[in-house]
Amino acid sequence: MKTSPCRRQLAVSLLLGCWFPCCVTQTTATTARPSPPSPTPQAQAEPLRVRLAGHPRKHNEGRVELFHKGEWGTICDDDFSIANANVLCRQLGFVSATGWTHSAKYGKGQGKIWLDNVLCNGGERSIGLCKSRGWGNSDCTHDEDAGVVCKDERIPGFVDSNVIEAQVDQNQIEEVRLRPVVATAQRRVPVTEGVVEIKHGDGWVQICDLGWTIKNTRVICGMLGFPHEKKVNRSFYRLYLQRQKNSFLVHSVACTGTEIHLAACPLEFRKPNSSVSCEGGTAAVVSCMPGPLFMQSSGLKKKLKTSRNVRLKGGARLGEGRVEVLKDSEWGTVCDDRWNLQSASVVCRELGFGSAREALTGARMGQGMGPIYMNEVKCVGQERSIWKCPFKNITSEDCQHTEDAAVRCNVPYMGLESSMRLAGGRTRYEGRVEVLQPDSNGTLSWGLICGETWTTKEAMVVCRQLGLGYANQGLQETWYWDSSNVTEMVLSGVKCSGGEPSLSQCQHHKSLSCQKSAARFAAGVICSETASDLILNAPLVQQTVYIEDRPLHMLYCAAEEDCLSKSAAKANWPYGHRRLLRFSSQIHNIGRADFKPKAGRHSWVWHACHGHYHSMDVFTHYDLLNANGTRVAEGHKASFCLEDSDCEEGISKRYECANFGDQGITVGCWDSYRHDIDCQWVDITDVKPGNYIFQVVINPNYEVAESDFSQQRHEVQLQVRRPPNLAAQLPQRGRLQRGGREEV
Repeated sequence: MKTSPCRRQLAVSLLLGCWFPCCVTQTTATTARPSPPSPTPQAQAEPLRVRLAGHPRKHNEGRVELFHKGEWGTICDDDFSIANANVLCRQLGFVSATGWTHSAKYGKGQGKIWLDNVLCNGGERSIGLCKSRGWGNSDCTHDEDAGVVCKDERIPGFVDSNVIEAQVDQNQIEEVRLRPVVATAQRRVPVTEGVVEIKHGDGWVQICDLGWTIKNTRVICGMLGFPHEKKVNRSFYRLYLQRQKNSFLVHSVACTGTEIHLAACPLEFRKPNSSVSCEGGTAAVVSCMPGPLFMQSSGLKKKLKTSRNVRLKGGARLGEGRVEVLKDSEWGTVCDDRWNLQSASVVCRELGFGSAREALTGARMGQGMGPIYMNEVKCVGQERSIWKCPFKNITSEDCQHTEDAAVRCNVPYMGLESSMRLAGGRTRYEGRVEVLQPDSNGTLSWGLICGETWTTKEAMVVCRQLGLGYANQGLQETWYWDSSNVTEMVLSGVKCSGGEPSLSQCQHHKSLSCQKSAARFAAGVICSETASDLILNAPLVQQTVYIEDRPLHMLYCAAEEDCLSKSAAKANWPYGHRRLLRFSSQIHNIGRADFKPKAGRHSWVWHACHGHYHSMDVFTHYDLLNANGTRVAEGHKASFCLEDSDCEEGISKRYECANFGDQGITVGCWDSYRHDIDCQWVDITDVKPGNYIFQVVINPNYEVAESDFSQQRHEVQLQVRRPPNLAAQLPQRGRLQRGGREEV
């Protein structure tokens, strides 16, 4: 009988008194010998899960925790080294480690200490392949938990891990809900009042209300997406609940009110085989108050207004985004140093949502522009605004926009996804839109939407409603997705602003009116987890704007490309001049996906005057408006060539117009148009002296999907004076505010 190569290798290894893995192609190591140090075997074939935990920390640092045998545990700091840290950081998706910590710098962990005396050479693919005392064999306490600090640079292809989430024992509390008992409340969404129930196995169990406080209620409401709690009529519920058969899992809850999950509160669970249920008490009942977005009563909406000096930007779903705060009429961001769930929860509640589900660091929701106002925010969790929390002011050395903080808030369950679906797509992120509508008999059935007026903005609402991220495209024809038996058009004339949480809040025809009513012309969408986001560098426009009188003989190319006002056609060429309002512009992509032209290369247009292909007919509008908003002059920018003029440090250019190159704007890069190039102007030859508003609108036709269309429009007020020097006069001080109007 032949000896297998694996067996031969094993025999040699044992003779040498050493231990090597039997076959390098095996993914599961053999059981280690008990004498330390030895390689740490992995008990499962799947990759070892590693996470960073503790506080205060950023996304690239923290206490090391490993998931083994269904349980998270820590690593002891005995014999820990930078080589160990390098292995762990690579497992977490970072290129390397910059340091490591000992003595539970990020707080003491819980549960098992899985590894001790770990010795890596630095090249291992997993910490489980390094030598150690073996899994669960340790003489340490959690005072010796090890941590790592990773270099803030991701390995290409790794999914971002910069999320600080609630790490609590949820094995005993899987899910929490409110069960309404009043008949009218059972039909309302969201459910704001009822019996607190915990998912347990295949059923639901209750919590005993003995010693129940409003602080417990606050935590429950926050988990369910509600910013406020209120008192409940316990007498009414007691009469009802005494007639019900209750099963109590939890006998005592003692929350402080700042926890973001019930499982983080001190709990006393029912002991096995205990006969005591809830003597002298009954099932806990809570009542919550939703934020204005989720209220049925318009009167209450007016009373409970959300903050106007805090907002979320760049998020795909309701209640998530980059945190931005308003100061001195200018929006800025928050640095992620010490960013945690308590501070994130204050922001969420301030905006009408519940507590924070996740606190995100490292510009996970895209980088902002402009100032960074706050650093090391330290909220307790009870504050009514992030501005009421202690924080440090920012210096230019403290933070960059790569460290912008973001949140994901708990939002109430509205059941919005149940009234819509996508059909026929190749993946769950695309397909023909089918909506659930009542017919003449009141029976609910699925139907199509007329695609005639369908745009990217309507598609954005559909993708948000279905929890599928951003809209990549809105489609007016879907004949290639003909795989559903739904053929009837039920909705037409749908028009959305793009920010609505559901399609039902958009405008539409009262009765169906669709010229092309065949199923092939039904509306469809393609959704995406990421999207671009274009922002104008507004101060640059203000700093560079001026008036030039340019001779006609130097404007033949511009006239050919329709960059002058209509009256130029009647001029006495080549004599005379045109008066031009000139300026430089920079358009930054601060989103999470590259901005690429909708049209393919085959439809790009060659412009001989500029010597390159133009990929978009309309990319930006330049307009001069009078006081009542009427356009008096416009920039006839015929088309654009999109490229990376420059990028943030560490980001490489990907798009270049020269030599028929690929066109677009990379995330973290910007496309620049200098004031001295053709067509970078507004022809104001026919404009009378006076006060005007200069307006720049990016991607005005919504041709290319973005994460946020509300930041397209940028305005500044200016004064055009004719004599004595024919120049546009602008004061030295002032700002051009993104998405708003500010006099300078």
